[in-house]
Amino acid sequence: MGLDMRPMGKPIPGFEKRFVEIYERVSQNKIPQPSFFQKLKGKKLPTREDLMQEWLANQIPTYETIRAPRVGRDKEANDWIKNKYNELKEKTSSLEEFLKDYEGYYVIELAKEPDGVPVYSSLGQDENVFRGQFLQDCTDILGEDLVNEAWETKFAEDALDYGQRLRTVADKIAQENNLEYLREQIEPPGTDENSLESKLHIVYSLARWLIFYGKNGHGYEADY
Repeated sequence: MGLDMRPMGKPIPGFEKRFVEIYERVSQNKIPQPSFFQKLKGKKLPTREDLMQEWLANQIPTYETIRAPRVGRDKEANDWIKNKYNELKEKTSSLEEFLKDYEGYYVIELAKEPDGVPVYSSLGQDENVFRGQFLQDCTDILGEDLVNEAWETKFAEDALDYGQRLRTVADKIAQENNLEYLREQIEPPGTDENSLESKLHIVYSLARWLIFYGKNGHGYEADY
């Protein structure tokens, strides 16, 4: 399957501590269970579903941070979805029904913050999910420890720190090899995937993605 790095929503003000607490409880399967006496008294504790509902209801989605237009709210998103409907060869529903089905959909490809939408995206996932597996090809220039960190879910502060450390290493390699231009280049270089240029571009791209989300209060979930 490989590694996907999925940006998390960020907690609304005042929910920061609870945000981390719920995530750790659910991810570590530490859902509180009622004691014998609590059961006798009929006391109910929140279930996994209750905790997840609370967690999701008190966060700002990454789609808002990357400023992705939304169907039903933004004209450009509405125009985009109408074009998608017009391009359909077989229309099984009316335009009105089609628009209703996509009400609230965020159009990531129209996002105003490109640093949050990686060129090394993951097939079958949202376009702002970074395909972390690409980093495996960069072990020879980063070292195993720095690469393996990508497999650890990180909250915003640690994601930002990781991105900055990756960029520092990339800058040193770039300066030694006259490849500084790769730092700001969005599209992959047209070189062999095993070349230094390709590997360095992957590192820079991930660093940019991590720094963007970390600075804006988002961590990421390592999914593998």
